[in-house]
Amino acid sequence: MLFLGNSEHNIDPKLRLAIPAKYRNMWDPAKHGGAWVSVAWPTGQIRLFTERSFERIVEQAVSGQTSLMPTAEQHAMQVSELGMAARLEMDSAGRIALPKKQIERTGLKQEVTIVGMGSRLEIWDREAWNRKEDEVFAKAQDMADKLGRTQ
Repeated sequence: MLFLGNSEHNIDPKLRLAIPAKYRNMWDPAKHGGAWVSVAWPTGQIRLFTERSFERIVEQAVSGQTSLMPTAEQHAMQVSELGMAARLEMDSAGRIALPKKQIERTGLKQEVTIVGMGSRLEIWDREAWNRKEDEVFAKAQDMADKLGRTQ
């Protein structure tokens, strides 16, 4: 699934968040899995992956690790990406219940923006997203020039 664009939503008092219909309508449980996987990210967002894409990411990450004794850095990433991840099933209304600890850890408030990031979604605090969007747009030409993407 290719996640593009963004949309504004609210986290309800029960910590539920509706997955936008434009993404739900692309969902195929046989292909994408039966749930989302959420990971709190240190820059203040919750990252959402389809269950299958998260499984592929984990398989790729551990495929090069042949030891039962990961390095301290590998272990820290496992704790962050696996130990603090959560499997979230959608209810009949297309909502997921976000883990309270992930909301607290990222500082998300009630008003959020769900942002398509290609292979994943990110849940941003709405004010933080608006600032980031303005900042990135203002620098877009310079970034494109530096990356050689000036078509």
